[in-house]
Amino acid sequence: MPRPRKRPSPFRYFNSSPEIIRLAVMMYVRFPLSMRNVEDLLFERGIDVCHETVRLWWNRFGPMFAADIRRQRVNRMRGFRHWRWHLDEMYVKLNGEMVYLWRAVDQEGAVLESYVTRTRDKAAALTFMRKALKRHGSPERITTVGLRSYRAAMTELGCEDKQEIGRWANNRVENSHLPFRRRERAMLRFRQMKALQKFASVHASLHNHFSQERHLVDRQTFKQRRSAALAEWQSLVS
Repeated sequence: MPRPRKRPSPFRYFNSSPEIIRLAVMMYVRFPLSMRNVEDLLFERGIDVCHETVRLWWNRFGPMFAADIRRQRVNRMRGFRHWRWHLDEMYVKLNGEMVYLWRAVDQEGAVLESYVTRTRDKAAALTFMRKALKRHGSPERITTVGLRSYRAAMTELGCEDKQEIGRWANNRVENSHLPFRRRERAMLRFRQMKALQKFASVHASLHNHFSQERHLVDRQTFKQRRSAALAEWQSLVS
């Protein structure tokens, strides 16, 4: 019986080790640092790379790491009965123009999907919701704001009975904007829709992975969860 072919390593054409690449990508995406900041921090650790190398690593491996994290979370949440989503859209400045970043967040505060559009109409909401439902499955309830685009899109998808609208019911997704806002200020601005879409998706996955809700658990539990998250991160695409 022939043996299954082993998938080649995505790091095989790079001189740097996978550990250094993972560290650089994590530092750039997770923390409000510029690429030159990451270059300086790596140099303090005896790693001499150019900030353009950090840019290459982030563009090449960031989406790959995020996809692995997202895949693992989807597998863990599959079959969860009481799954509740919160949907909202936020403004992001793109070369002086305001665009919309649609976001789906579950009841634990994990960002499930991010999608960038120039409009806030039914077509944009429909594309966003189809993408989220196809990737993550159908939740039990969907909480939204009073924007009519959500109602029109959910009616076409046949899930209007799952919609909930309340004055403070969507606070979960409103508070989840803060980590992205902090990162947005550090980057000064975005220049392209494609770059904004990529960064929003990768940042959401990494934030989900390393967010341990330390204010809800004791110090020992937090340390165990942080160590487990780092160990899982170091095994990505291995």
